[in-house]
Amino acid sequence: MARILTGIQSTGTPHLGNILGAIIPAIELSSDPKNQSLFFIADLHSFTTIKDKELLRKNTYSTAACWLAFGFDTDKNIFYRQSDVSIVCELTWYLSCFTPYPMLSNSHSFKDKSDKLSEVNTGLFTYPVLMAADILLYDANIVPVGKDQKQHLEITRDIANSFNHKFPNSLTIPQEKIDKKVMTIPGTDGQKMSKSYNNFIDIFLPEKKLKKQIMSIITDSISVDDPKDPENCTVFKLFELIADKSDVLELEKKYRHGGYGYGHAKKDLFEVMLEKYKSQRELYNHYINNQSLIEQKLIKGAEKANEIATTVLDRVRKNIGY
Repeated sequence: MARILTGIQSTGTPHLGNILGAIIPAIELSSDPKNQSLFFIADLHSFTTIKDKELLRKNTYSTAACWLAFGFDTDKNIFYRQSDVSIVCELTWYLSCFTPYPMLSNSHSFKDKSDKLSEVNTGLFTYPVLMAADILLYDANIVPVGKDQKQHLEITRDIANSFNHKFPNSLTIPQEKIDKKVMTIPGTDGQKMSKSYNNFIDIFLPEKKLKKQIMSIITDSISVDDPKDPENCTVFKLFELIADKSDVLELEKKYRHGGYGYGHAKKDLFEVMLEKYKSQRELYNHYINNQSLIEQKLIKGAEKANEIATTVLDRVRKNIGY
């Protein structure tokens, strides 16, 4: 049995890019009876930037509600809040003693903000070590990651190998899994969808607000009458990711024929999005309006996660000599 682990920061409701690039592929992996999946809400990582307790709690619930709405089986697998397994911080310390400074100074999470060092806290600098502990604490075999997280998994492997060289048979070395089909999801401006760029689509918004987001997608100025190139259109690329193949082919014909404007395409994208995610939108709202259900699942998951984590940490302590 392969043990699969993935986490997502509680920085608000996951957007379409998160869902297509991480959540759906991870849930599909978890559906394999040969696998055991551990999915966690990375609220400790979120604390590097969010210091408001109410916002942290709200973001945790909205993130969890999304995973649950897309069908993650919390009975078969393990679903927990990172901060509920506090011994991850102890392992982080052990691993940090094997992590060279240059490794962290070259990590993307630090370098992206290194031009404003006064705004970089130690938590952000040591982010990759906590991420390594998140993975290694559970003897994870496979970690689904996006292209932008690949470096952090490489850091995890390097730290674990260094640790095992000194203290053999302490940590399981994880393998990455990247779904190349949805490695980069375009946002409303054509760049990678990201909250940092404020170009994301939130599929759980009320219909009017969701439609407004979709209608804001940037397109070129080709007139309604003229043919259009679907391969260079963000609206088409998003439609292609979520619609049935027959509908995609039909939309492509409309683009290439002409007499079909981007406004029409955006409306079609909006309609297919409502239809595609109808049940997920309903489930999401159900959980958000009944947060005690989310809390019950997270607490139950934390109990299971702590059992695995304690076993691994006891092994590490013994090997170290504590």
